[in-house]
Amino acid sequence: MTNASTLKIEPNAQGFAQAAQIWRGGGLVAFGTETVYGLGADAGNDTAVAQIYAAKGRPSFNPLIVHLADQKNVAEYCEFNDDARALADAFWPGALTLVLPLRPQARVSKLVTAGLDTLAVRVPDHAIAQALLRQFGGPIAAPSANPSGRISPTTPEHVMAGLNGKIDAVVDGGPCGVGVESTIISCVGAPAMLRAGGIPVEAISACLGRQIAMPDDPDTPMSPGQLASHYAPKGRVRLNADQAAPHEVLLGFGAVDAPLNLSPAGDLTEAAARLFDCLHQLDAMGAKDIAVSPIPDHGLGRAINDRLRRAAAPRD
Repeated sequence: MTNASTLKIEPNAQGFAQAAQIWRGGGLVAFGTETVYGLGADAGNDTAVAQIYAAKGRPSFNPLIVHLADQKNVAEYCEFNDDARALADAFWPGALTLVLPLRPQARVSKLVTAGLDTLAVRVPDHAIAQALLRQFGGPIAAPSANPSGRISPTTPEHVMAGLNGKIDAVVDGGPCGVGVESTIISCVGAPAMLRAGGIPVEAISACLGRQIAMPDDPDTPMSPGQLASHYAPKGRVRLNADQAAPHEVLLGFGAVDAPLNLSPAGDLTEAAARLFDCLHQLDAMGAKDIAVSPIPDHGLGRAINDRLRRAAAPRD
């Protein structure tokens, strides 16, 4: 993304086609939903997803919510159990995100799932969002369209105030109706609330006919990223290594000779896009001891280092 001004796209057939074309080209388009404006990118494109983090200045690679047009589309990417199906039937389209098991061959970037085997997904109840998703015909990853740590945007003006020049376009959908983020429910095992939002927990419990675990339950992490070593490969990890010891496999960055290199050119966006895939490749190689080149701790480098520190954390 250059520093050119962000396009403002009108919500009509021509505009929807233009937005979908930007997504297909790996670009970023913000769009309105009933909750807040999302910063959308092709969820199957590693580099496009990495650019979401770069534009937002997001400090760590947390799992992102994927938007799809309907329940049938979701079933192409995720597996439903009875609880998930009941909630989807009751609240989709709407302000509910479900965390579901990801189908093994689903075309979703590991940056979207943060390397996990689950996917957070929802079907928005918003005519413009629906038109965009159907025009694109695939999964769109879309966290809130604001700089990380700032107030979530509920108008296109909010988006432009925070991200003008950092993203390709925003589709003008007017003000959002709900104005708070979606409720997130994990349906992996017993249903559990991961985030309060636009659908009250009482409505969730009434739908399922029982109380569900709440986020203040000490046995229920708020998100996968709370577990310090959750993103670790099987091998031991040593950070900020200028070179690998004879028994180590080097994960390189920049102009270093390494079996795997996050970015030979030293490009942090490329490194972010390749991070989880490289960690999986190290597992496939059977690497027992891993050395990692120093990564600059600015911009996307902070997010990369956050995940690498988790990967290197002591384990039980």
